[in-house]
Amino acid sequence: MRKEPSKQEYNQMVEEMTPKHNCFLNCIKAFVTGGAFCLLGEFMKQMMMKYWGLGKKDSLMFVTIELVLLSVLLTGFNLYGKITKFGGAGGLVPITGFANSVASPAIEYQKEGQVFGIGVKIFTIAGPVILYGIFSSFVIGIIYLLAKQWGWM
Repeated sequence: MRKEPSKQEYNQMVEEMTPKHNCFLNCIKAFVTGGAFCLLGEFMKQMMMKYWGLGKKDSLMFVTIELVLLSVLLTGFNLYGKITKFGGAGGLVPITGFANSVASPAIEYQKEGQVFGIGVKIFTIAGPVILYGIFSSFVIGIIYLLAKQWGWM
């Protein structure tokens, strides 16, 4: 019979097995990765304003669309995972990270068919984000409305 480890032995085993992370280095990597995405978006905006003659609002709309497309392409070519493995949270810059979270399950489960593969799994990660994003917007909107009516704003 195998002897169960004591609580102290178990904690020591967990301590030895847990990977060690450098918090400062992770923050630097996240900053650089997220900054690279943001810098790319800003560059695209400036180029559209300069060479296409678009206004700021229109160029920002196109940048959003292009960053989503880039994120989906990087996900499809299995490169986005490598970016987020390096940059951690920096790779989850809202628009690109969200597009990746929608595209990943769609790509992974496409072999199971349009309905039971892609249709069922596409919003497994993005669904809660959409749900709680809309819900929190609703709650904040109600608070804002009440604050306006009561003269707090």
